[in-house]
Amino acid sequence: MKFVIQRVQHASVKVDEKIVGQIGKGFLVLIGVSAEDSKETADKLVKKLVGLRIFEDKNGKTNLSLEDVDGSLLLVSQFTLYANCKKGYRPSFTDAGAPDMANEMYEYIISECKKSVPIVERGEFGADMKVELLNDGPFTIVLDSRDL
Repeated sequence: MKFVIQRVQHASVKVDEKIVGQIGKGFLVLIGVSAEDSKETADKLVKKLVGLRIFEDKNGKTNLSLEDVDGSLLLVSQFTLYANCKKGYRPSFTDAGAPDMANEMYEYIISECKKSVPIVERGEFGADMKVELLNDGPFTIVLDSRDL
């Protein structure tokens, strides 16, 4: 499982020109699910995500969490995080989880995040989405379950 976390001042996601999710200050999280992922994998990444201290305190140190700044989450499914570009120029996505399993994991991640973050917005699984954001910093972190 991979989470690409972007600290944002605001972010939104549209499907068919309609906003389906938007937040102010917080994290836009692109979520990639592999075939080998489980709820236990998701639990580890969600715990790390909601505890990350990457907002600046009064001294300019990245020392504050989402909770500390009343931040929100915008969670967007992104199977292309498992693109394999080793051969040729056309990516292969065989490492990504099957759609039914990946959607189940995505829904699980959303429900787990809602247990500790008051505002959790989302994209639409499998849809052609347009994501807009104002990356704050810029500050982007990649969490990969293989590294935890």
